[in-house]
Amino acid sequence: MIASSIEDVAAAAKVSTATVSRAIRGLPRVSPQTRERILAIASEMGYVASSAASGLATGRTRTIGVLAPYVSRWFFSRAIEGVDVALQENQYNLMLINLAGYGGGRERLFEHTMLRKQIDALVVLCLALLPSELEHLHKTEIPLVAVGGPVKGFHQVCIDDYQVAQLATQHLIDLGHTRIAQVLGEDKNQLNFAVPKLRDKAFEETLLAAGLQFRKEWELDGDFTVAGGVRAAEHLFDAPGERPTAIFCASDEMALGVMMEAERRGIRVPQDLSVVGIDNHEFAAPAGLTTVAQNPVEQGRLAAEMLLNELSGKADAVHSVAAPFHLLRRSSTAPPSR
Repeated sequence: MIASSIEDVAAAAKVSTATVSRAIRGLPRVSPQTRERILAIASEMGYVASSAASGLATGRTRTIGVLAPYVSRWFFSRAIEGVDVALQENQYNLMLINLAGYGGGRERLFEHTMLRKQIDALVVLCLALLPSELEHLHKTEIPLVAVGGPVKGFHQVCIDDYQVAQLATQHLIDLGHTRIAQVLGEDKNQLNFAVPKLRDKAFEETLLAAGLQFRKEWELDGDFTVAGGVRAAEHLFDAPGERPTAIFCASDEMALGVMMEAERRGIRVPQDLSVVGIDNHEFAAPAGLTTVAQNPVEQGRLAAEMLLNELSGKADAVHSVAAPFHLLRRSSTAPPSR
């Protein structure tokens, strides 16, 4: 005899489905005799509890949400992958909430998706939330953690973006470059990213600390994409006057775009132009790109594991973690030509 549902077991045991769920989950308010009888019947019928059935007794959905500003960009997709790895290992589901798809409907998103108990916990990827959104989340009392950048009011798993940009910029300075441009990613969609501002500030202050000139005209937006890097390079290479000998890019995708445009114009990397990025994108090594490496898969996995531990009852499982980073020297940087 094979059970097709929890209702089959409940009917055979002559108890409610909630009692079956509690018995199978080992939860209280089920007598030892009843639990033993239910387990024997479930075993005989070959019944395996689903996450939905378990939720009847626990009030849990066994689903963790991931709130992302984008899903197509490298960091976000890799971090989501890391979250999903941890959830699959623990028989949890992932609900992806793509903020870019909601346009101006952010308020409705938080009111309906978050407050209607569709998720047990939430990972926020690299996004500062509005006061009203934070208020909605706090009402849910679900565990929260941020990945990829500081989010006010959250514990976080992320690199120190200021130190990362400082390390990349200082690498160019140590090589002897004095004419250094920057390609950064601006917050055009007003999603309140803290990361671009931190990296921009570190670049400027590192130049000034070394006694070098910060040129506003050499600060260009690359939109954190390869195409944006190409556009920024076009603007920079077409500008009159002297050119920079090095470019700091706030992401590898933009750096790869700069290198593509340089090659198209016959500008040699690194003989004529040094380029450094941030991330260690999978295309960085084949392209020979020097970069400050981080691991968003590991960051996402760690965040999910902390949330799972919190849900299992471990006190203070969710806490802030400084993710590691390091400079990978490749062939895209060298001392400037004399």
